[in-house]
Amino acid sequence: MATIFAFIFIFFSLIASNYAFDSLDPFGNITITWDYFSDNGDTVDVRVSIYNFQLFRHVEEPGWRLGWAWKGDEVIWSMLGAEAKEQGNCTRFRGQQKPHCCKKEPVIIDLMPGTPYNMQTANCCKAGILTSLKQDHTKLGATFQMNYVKPSDSGPGFTMPENFTLGIPGYSCGTPFQVPPTMFTKDGHRWQQVLETWNVTCIYSQFLASPAPKCCVSLSAFYNSTIVPCPTCSCNCQGLPGATCVDSDKTSVLQPPQTNRGEAAAVVIRCSHHMCPIRIHWHVKQSYKEHWRVKITITNMNFVKNYSQWNLVVQHPNLANVTQVFSFNYEPLTVYGKLRDIGMFWGLAYYNDMLLTHGENGNVQTEVLLHKDRGKFSFREGWSFPRKVSFNGDECVMPSPDAYPRLPNAAHVVITSFNTIFFSLLLILL
Repeated sequence: MATIFAFIFIFFSLIASNYAFDSLDPFGNITITWDYFSDNGDTVDVRVSIYNFQLFRHVEEPGWRLGWAWKGDEVIWSMLGAEAKEQGNCTRFRGQQKPHCCKKEPVIIDLMPGTPYNMQTANCCKAGILTSLKQDHTKLGATFQMNYVKPSDSGPGFTMPENFTLGIPGYSCGTPFQVPPTMFTKDGHRWQQVLETWNVTCIYSQFLASPAPKCCVSLSAFYNSTIVPCPTCSCNCQGLPGATCVDSDKTSVLQPPQTNRGEAAAVVIRCSHHMCPIRIHWHVKQSYKEHWRVKITITNMNFVKNYSQWNLVVQHPNLANVTQVFSFNYEPLTVYGKLRDIGMFWGLAYYNDMLLTHGENGNVQTEVLLHKDRGKFSFREGWSFPRKVSFNGDECVMPSPDAYPRLPNAAHVVITSFNTIFFSLLLILL
């Protein structure tokens, strides 16, 4: 039995994984911009910016951790707006002032909000959190500045580091490439140009982030008493190695795991047949003459994690005719031309933008009123259910289409044969 569950688990994992391409956000990426401000002879001043150009996938706690590898013996002398996680071995510097970081492969982390002003730069100190383009485009970037000592054997010009990493599961970064120099202004009147600008593009792969999905979808409808649950072993299977969970009646003795800054907490989920941290339930609630209503419930099955700035992306053909959304923010995503079948939901600030842990009644709900498109609308063949659902940018496992709630059977129709009709007409004539 365990072997069968293991096969099912691997099968669903392969289906849900979208590798490095997301059809709901095909051009999304995180871009690292490296601006060379000045060459001081022995040292170089650099501004590094991180921009999240993804429609709905954001960077949540514990945030980004930018890393790279110097090509020579460079050392970071000073830094504003961020800090290196480790100083490294700086014993070759005998003076009273020590460099900020001497590691060959430094790892840079963001400063916390409330950092003293003399340590800040513009657009810094967000604890490594980056919002998405649609949720809040004013907080999708982070910037820090540093002064580093050039290699002893360096010639004219600049040498870009290599092997960039973001420290976020699922992201892989490409090779730095030079772009036209950045233009900036300090007072809004005089524009200045940096010496050189280099970009590094990082893309997300759900398969690299986790071999297993992180959410699943269940379905129900007012016209059918059947509730279609999440598929068995959607995210894991009980009994497999590493598939740990906690029963609800044992949560009173549950101790939250201790983590250091910049480290994600281990997942502690409620035991279920699907073993997913997040469950989305889509309920076709009501039908009116010109409209129909859907109720969406997002449940957090994780006992130790709150999901801040969460978002839900749904693909459904009737999202082009959304009339009203209750309790959630909503915005259509125009990804392919004029098609408007993709929509994004997220919580209202200070109301339900935080999806609390399972131990704290962790669920949020909304109802969506949609206008019936007479040319497309139908309750038949599962049309009223979503084609694709993702939570925080990770695609969720959907039930099999043949399990969707169906309309009740039509009234029994007696189909008579040709002979019966013929003899009935004959009797009438006689």
